[in-house]
Amino acid sequence: MNALPQKPTNIVDPEVRSITLLHPLQWLALAWHDMARCGWVSFAHGLVLALLGGLLLLVAHDKFWLLAGAFSGFMVIAPVLATSLYALSRALERGEKANFALVHKVWASWQQSHDNKWGNDYWSLVQFGSLLALAALGWMLTSAAFVTLFTAVPVNTPLEFVRHVVLAKDNYVFELWLGLGGLLAAPMFASSVVSIPLLLDRRVTLKQAVLTSWRTVLANPVPMAFWAFLIMGFTFLGLASLLLGLIIIMPMLGHASWHAYRDLVDVSDLPERTPRPDSKPPTEAGQ
Repeated sequence: MNALPQKPTNIVDPEVRSITLLHPLQWLALAWHDMARCGWVSFAHGLVLALLGGLLLLVAHDKFWLLAGAFSGFMVIAPVLATSLYALSRALERGEKANFALVHKVWASWQQSHDNKWGNDYWSLVQFGSLLALAALGWMLTSAAFVTLFTAVPVNTPLEFVRHVVLAKDNYVFELWLGLGGLLAAPMFASSVVSIPLLLDRRVTLKQAVLTSWRTVLANPVPMAFWAFLIMGFTFLGLASLLLGLIIIMPMLGHASWHAYRDLVDVSDLPERTPRPDSKPPTEAGQ
């Protein structure tokens, strides 16, 4: 009789490593290597995100306060959308096939090894994605209300936002708007910088993953601030290029985030979420 998979109880918290300031540049270099090996499997993720951005533009083109909040929220939940990019980088690391079949398996067959589909561990990634989505919705509503209440004239287009908010004289609306965004973005970044790759890769609880993510930021405040700056900078370039740059930039940031996780967290003592195809079941490994 086969033994049932065990829940991740009594698992030690992963060890957090210290890194140098320039480590994020190494992650970007490794990301380009992964993109070259994956080809269109990676770029398809960027294309989907660019199309989603185009849909946002179509729906909210004449409501810039809504558009700005929607794009900001979109960036908050981007780490969840990049889950299959993490899986592709892991497959390359393991010497496995990194193809569209793997992407489909990640999204359609999440954690097949679980017998209890209603257990908390099974739904950990879904729970975290839902929390990020709620945070994105909260920011979208806050942004919309803030821009509407604190501008003297209606702001309906990007040009009007630049004229009446960004370039307004003796008006601190833009600075306050950025500050509000930062208040939300900072804890979301700290909560998600390694948590989703960790949930994908190892059998840990949602609480363990989020706390580990916070510990990595607290242990490496300057490199993590530099990494956040790079993410924001590249994302801005992608948006400023009429979304076309997202086709390249989003896969790059997704693959780089996997390598960030591998550098920042020592998971050698944690059980794998999805065993390697060539690994033996526990009953056979002891023979």
